Parts: sequence; C-alpha cells; structure tokens
Amino acid sequence: MAPVRFRVNGKPLSVDADPSTPLLWVLRDHLGMTGTKFGCGIAQCGACTVHLNGDAVRSCQVPLESIADASVTTIEALATNGGAHLQQLWAELNVPQCGYCQAGMLMAAADLLKKTPKPTDEDIDGAMTNICRCGTYPRVRAAIHRAAEKAA
Repeated sequence: MAPVRFRVNGKPLSVDADPSTPLLWVLRDHLGMTGTKFGCGIAQCGACTVHLNGDAVRSCQVPLESIADASVTTIEALATNGGAHLQQLWAELNVPQCGYCQAGMLMAAADLLKKTPKPTDEDIDGAMTNICRCGTYPRVRAAIHRAAEKAA
C-alpha cells in the first residue's frame, strides 16, 4: 500500500497506514493530534468532528483512503482559520462543563457559522447534532448567536 498524501491544518503530510484506518485514529495515533476526541465510534456523538475540504465531518467514519489530496482542519488550527472569536466566546460564556465534547462542538459551530452567518435557534438546533452529556446546549446556542452578532 502506498502512503496517502493530504493536508492537515495547512501542512502537507503523508501517512503510511491501513487504508481503512479512520481519520480519527490517523490524527490521534499516527500524527499525535489529540484535540479530536473519540466518543462513540459510530458518527453519532460528534466528539470527532473535523473539517474535511471545508465541511464538518465525523472523522471516526472517514477512511484514510478517502482523503487523498484532501484538506483537513482540526481543532488545533480552528483559531488560525477564523475560529478564534468562537473559542473566546466559548470561554467567556462558560460553555464547557466537562469539556470532552467541546472540540467537536466548536468545529460543528464554525461550520454552521460559515454556511449560515446569522443562524436562528432552529438553524442551530438542526446543525448542532453533537451530543453533550453535560447538557450545555443553551450555552452553545448563546455562544453561536453571540459569535454571529460579533461577525456582523
């Protein structure tokens, strides 16, 4: 098998691993990027959300072989890709409680705001399908609304 070449956070990389290895494990185990979290392994919880070619995806279900020549953005680079204000608001509004799901939440929120700059509550509820066991959804919604206001 040949190494798979792709970009992570703007840097060109090559990974020589089983082509069926999920992107989540490529990031964590092969590249040492542990900001993206494992939650459920079946693309339901959203803890593993990253941006693939600009769109939010659940990395636990994206095989390495499918990302050749693709561009991946992880939570480690969100601030340098226009998400710094969102991360700052997350802290200001005390969104995280335990924090485990928050990297995925932030990546999903950044994707939502890119596609829908002025989201309604319904837009947020429809797009933010990530699971937070601590129940911080009202604070997530407030932070997204505040981010949209500040971007205007």
